[in-house]
Amino acid sequence: MESIKYTLHQHPSTVTLPVLASNLHKEKEHVISRTSTYKPSPVMYIFIFGAWLASIIYFEPRLIQLLDFATNTAGRVVLIFFIGFINFAWLYGFYNVGVVLFALYFRKMHAKDYTAEAISKTFTFPSVALLYTTCNDFVELSAESCVQQDYPDYKVYILDDSSDQECKDRVDAFATRHKSKVIVVRRPDRVAFKAGNMNYGLTHVATTEKYFAIADADEILPENFLSKLVPVMETDPQCGFVQANHRANPDAPSMLAKSLGIGIDIHWKWYQPLRNKYGFVMFLGHGALLRRQCWEEIGGFPDIVSEDLGFAIHSREKGYHGRFIEDVMCYEDFPDTVRAFRIRHMKWTKGTCEFLAKKFTYLVKSKQISLVEKLDILFPTLNLPLTLLYLLFMVNANLFIPLLFGHTTELTFVVAGQNVHMPIITLDPRFQVIFAPDFFAITMLTFFAPVLCFILELATRPLTLMRFLGHSTALYAALSPLSSLGVVSYMATGKAVFLVTGDKKQKEPTGNGADKKESLWKQLKKAYRDMIHKSHPDQKFVQYIEIGMGIIFGVACVLMFQISFFGLCLAFMLLPLMHHLAWSDRRVRMLVFLPFVFIMLGVVTAGLSVFGMQAVFFGYGFHF
Repeated sequence: MESIKYTLHQHPSTVTLPVLASNLHKEKEHVISRTSTYKPSPVMYIFIFGAWLASIIYFEPRLIQLLDFATNTAGRVVLIFFIGFINFAWLYGFYNVGVVLFALYFRKMHAKDYTAEAISKTFTFPSVALLYTTCNDFVELSAESCVQQDYPDYKVYILDDSSDQECKDRVDAFATRHKSKVIVVRRPDRVAFKAGNMNYGLTHVATTEKYFAIADADEILPENFLSKLVPVMETDPQCGFVQANHRANPDAPSMLAKSLGIGIDIHWKWYQPLRNKYGFVMFLGHGALLRRQCWEEIGGFPDIVSEDLGFAIHSREKGYHGRFIEDVMCYEDFPDTVRAFRIRHMKWTKGTCEFLAKKFTYLVKSKQISLVEKLDILFPTLNLPLTLLYLLFMVNANLFIPLLFGHTTELTFVVAGQNVHMPIITLDPRFQVIFAPDFFAITMLTFFAPVLCFILELATRPLTLMRFLGHSTALYAALSPLSSLGVVSYMATGKAVFLVTGDKKQKEPTGNGADKKESLWKQLKKAYRDMIHKSHPDQKFVQYIEIGMGIIFGVACVLMFQISFFGLCLAFMLLPLMHHLAWSDRRVRMLVFLPFVFIMLGVVTAGLSVFGMQAVFFGYGFHF
């Protein structure tokens, strides 16, 4: 027997409760048969795959001609990978285009049918547990939004996993000011990270409420959050969870949040509501109301970092479905530093890898989850782990292909009346088969598709659009090396760690952690082991790898006069440097637009065929 301490209605008290000895999901697993009436329309994915297959039928014969240039096995392997990735990139391009087109249609024809007012037909007041999760990142304003709900029957449970005493004291002080509303729950360990924290609270303390809501530490809930969402659940017994809409906190003080927070607003607006009709509504981990019975039937939140997605597919397998409610708006903070942004991205990358490793087979074999829903889950979740494939493509396209199929020539500039000769590498003239206008058009579609929703949303504000794309390029498009390290790290260890984005006191080794008396080789080996097992963005070895990739690829870009890819290489080198600098730093403000300028200059250059050079672009690095 062990004890937990939590605040009761009127005064602090200590209550002894049994601690579960075995895993919650093993203890509560039930087999319940339920026939779901929810059937998403397959039209969007029919369009996506139809357009993709049409492009393959049209373009593939010319791509296959490239194989005739190979004179050995190495050349053939390099070209097969090149062609395969191009086909794959087109599929993701049409996916993003399809989402945007059907989002426009959904907004015009169906959006009103999926509001809280349209769905709810009854209103009762069942009890609700509002779980506020925190781990050294308590935000009082967010907690205040939880206790100021206009719903008549709810209790706020602060699930405090903090190790920092100052943060614990702030939580306790807040609970003391709201004795009638707040219960603080602290468990004896941090097993299973956030999933374990919520499972513990729901098993030991918040045990009777029909529904429970989840709020992240930095999340601000609207006053009518519960009163709007509970009726949706009451109306539909097959609804396992209701996911509210989100926007970036407009009052965020950091310049980084002000610069890039608009990306959150646009992404949620375009990529989430249409899933009610054309895909799989995902539980996104916070700002949602969940049915306790559903949680019990699936045995609690799965013990993985991406517990939200795991919960969503397990609940679907049990016959429940989710709903996305666009007219209930929560606010969340964008990471306030580049360091926090990189930590969050590493958590997402390794968490997604863990989800796919542990749940992919379960998902594919599920009989309750339709093919359309499976596709809608896999397209966004595969995006991050497949960044490693994108990195290999860059190596293949910018190093191996020029090495095997390139010729040295000179590019001549006229500077102040003097001829300046620059040796460069050009591809075999036979590669002209893929540098036709139609190939350029589909390449541009692939390149711009991931940011198409931002272009449409900000088209009437061109300066805002250019500023946002410039900032996004410097951050999101530069994440490939970091993402790839996360994927490799998970593949090597099979472990994912829940990194807390808002924990500013979180410490990881920033050096190699080796004795200075050790040989350089031993220090490198230790740094490599640390990188594989932790791969934390704070580690200098991780940052050196990012910068090194940028330099190596940058040299290749100069030799091939690849202007656009050179911009991406600058972003690779700039991102780990910004890890240590404030976004408001003057040096950052000067450098941050350089990658975008070079990328767009390369696009224009390729379009005009300036200097007769060939350039291939694939926009696969923007992760929102």
